[in-house]
Amino acid sequence: MGDLIGDLWTHPQLVTAVISEDWGMFFRIYRRLTGLSQTALGERVQLAQSDVSDIERGRRKVTSSEVRQRIVTGLRIPAEILAPETRPDPAPVPGLALPGAAPDEDLLMRVTSVVNDSRPVDTPTLDWLDRLLAEHRRAEDFIGSRPLLDVMRQQLRTVVNLYAGARGALADRIVRLAAEHAQFLAWMAQDQDDAATALAWYDRSHEWALEAGDANMAATTLNMKAHLAWSKGRAIRCIRLSEAARWSAPGTSLGVQGMATQMKARGLALNGEADDARRLLDEAQDLVSRAAEHPEDEPVWMYFYDETWFIMQRGMAALHLHDWPAAVDHLTVGIEALPDEYRRDKAWFRACLAHALAGAGEPEQAVSIAVATIPDAAAVGRPHSWNELHTAAAILLRKGAKEGPQLTSALREYD
Repeated sequence: MGDLIGDLWTHPQLVTAVISEDWGMFFRIYRRLTGLSQTALGERVQLAQSDVSDIERGRRKVTSSEVRQRIVTGLRIPAEILAPETRPDPAPVPGLALPGAAPDEDLLMRVTSVVNDSRPVDTPTLDWLDRLLAEHRRAEDFIGSRPLLDVMRQQLRTVVNLYAGARGALADRIVRLAAEHAQFLAWMAQDQDDAATALAWYDRSHEWALEAGDANMAATTLNMKAHLAWSKGRAIRCIRLSEAARWSAPGTSLGVQGMATQMKARGLALNGEADDARRLLDEAQDLVSRAAEHPEDEPVWMYFYDETWFIMQRGMAALHLHDWPAAVDHLTVGIEALPDEYRRDKAWFRACLAHALAGAGEPEQAVSIAVATIPDAAAVGRPHSWNELHTAAAILLRKGAKEGPQLTSALREYD
């Protein structure tokens, strides 16, 4: 499953080796992940190269507490892996108190036993973790990403730790579940404008997806990296990553293909290539419409990606092309159909609509939409929705509209 974000300490085999104190396996995995030679590893833990070799081959066991401590100190193994009393809350998996998400009493006992290593991982436990992730995704639509980041990092750690007790199809399923968690963490980092962390988690998710043979998730991570490039104004990178999502993962669902196609269209729009952008948007709309006929064929994380969502992507492309009337029309239709619980997303698209109205020379409507959006943008839409509202204010100020200072003043109250 490759090397991990920042350090290595969510890698399931590495964690298993530490917990079981199988230092031979630990040395082998650690060196594979870091690229260290036996000599270099020995220097870190104050052992000769020959000793490292003997430990890796099982010719020598680490029985001395002094040698063990040199390994722990030299390789900076986190305390929570070594000392049970320093681990996070031993409750099964941290999560929100969401309606319907909690397991019943029997399942709670089963999940707790699995997480506490007193029984092997089983299908009901993984079913519940799947469900919990789905609940967290929907909660994030309403409350935004900030409150969930720590929860989901800990939840991923729980999932990864289960890998040690799994075999066969269950092990494959854990890798797939870890890929989904990493993709969600990447999205939340992106939502908080932490591009470096988002890219690292997308890379981790992509590698796990490939290991699990999950073409839909592998393509989705490339689509989301294209989205990140688009959000940073990098049109060519957006185009190339969305193209990679289409050709590198054949056999993906129609919805995932539609997402890749519309991401390329948005990259082309950002690059000012209007005709090609519109052509691809038509192609994407056909894919999304066909996907809607068979929602059961779509991966669970694509629950949001329907024709309502797509029409707003048309609005975003029109916004890039300064086709203000089309942007206003598409965004208005999409926002009206967007479920009320999508609080963060409604704030984002309303902020974009205010931008489009300002560009279209409709200052009164722009300010009306923007001011109504400010509370949600401030609470769950920072930084993206908030920045978009400031963009709308800047357009109005440049045009000399009297509404410009009005919107600026309203924003200042929350800045």
